[in-house]
Amino acid sequence: MTTKYFNPYTDFGFKKLFAEEANKDLLIDFLNQLLPSHHQISTLEFKNVEHINDTAKERRAIFDIYCQTHEGDRFIVEMQKAKVKFFKDRSLFYSTFPIKDQAKKGDWDFELLPVYFIAILDFHYDEAEEKRKFRRDVCLKDQDGDVFYDKLHFKFLQMPLFNKQAHELETHFDKWVYFLKNLESFDHIPAILNEPIFKKGFEIAEISHLKPEEYEAYQKNLLEYWEVKRVTDTAFEEGQIKGKEEGMIEAAIKLKQLGATIETIVAATGLSMKDVDKL
Repeated sequence: MTTKYFNPYTDFGFKKLFAEEANKDLLIDFLNQLLPSHHQISTLEFKNVEHINDTAKERRAIFDIYCQTHEGDRFIVEMQKAKVKFFKDRSLFYSTFPIKDQAKKGDWDFELLPVYFIAILDFHYDEAEEKRKFRRDVCLKDQDGDVFYDKLHFKFLQMPLFNKQAHELETHFDKWVYFLKNLESFDHIPAILNEPIFKKGFEIAEISHLKPEEYEAYQKNLLEYWEVKRVTDTAFEEGQIKGKEEGMIEAAIKLKQLGATIETIVAATGLSMKDVDKL
């Protein structure tokens, strides 16, 4: 089925919307809905440095953003479209990069800038249905629930749990989530999103506006996205009965049969290249 707008969950769509210099206003507007009042972004700068070769492919939809408020306060946002396998482990692992990057040579007192790790999930990471939350804000607390460290924050959005319809949207944040979740299914701009910031988002996302090479890259990326999603969704359902490791092995086999690359299979399942190569 041909759609008018691209899928923002693909690596291509995610970065096209949020990781290009010309679209900084979209990113600032979106992030300011998630960040606290004392860390509202005035200006930002992208720092897309791959940290280790083994994760370069994995990090293609992850980028560090150096931000500054109107008052001059500085902080870092690491933003990603999250992968499924070992999601919490990945989140903690990747949050260490913008922390370690702050190290200075010579005499340094270890003072760090605040770091926000923001993940947009197109899957459920909470297995127990009764414990699922659309939005989860996490920071380091002690045994009494008091904040121990206020410079590392995780913000997770489980997009499948957002079920508001257009007439139920109450905030600008609601509108952003509604836009992202339903973008690919729209065939026109809904009245509720007829605002300059969203109109620009729709213009960027219109497939007919892509250059030929961009369109080709998107189609390839979209196929890969749906192959991985379909197989991993099935694997996780079966994994409730058979166990997740066995489910991921079956997922890897199916992905191999579909012609997916070893790198794609590793990213989708969490298996090692050696294990995938043996299948």
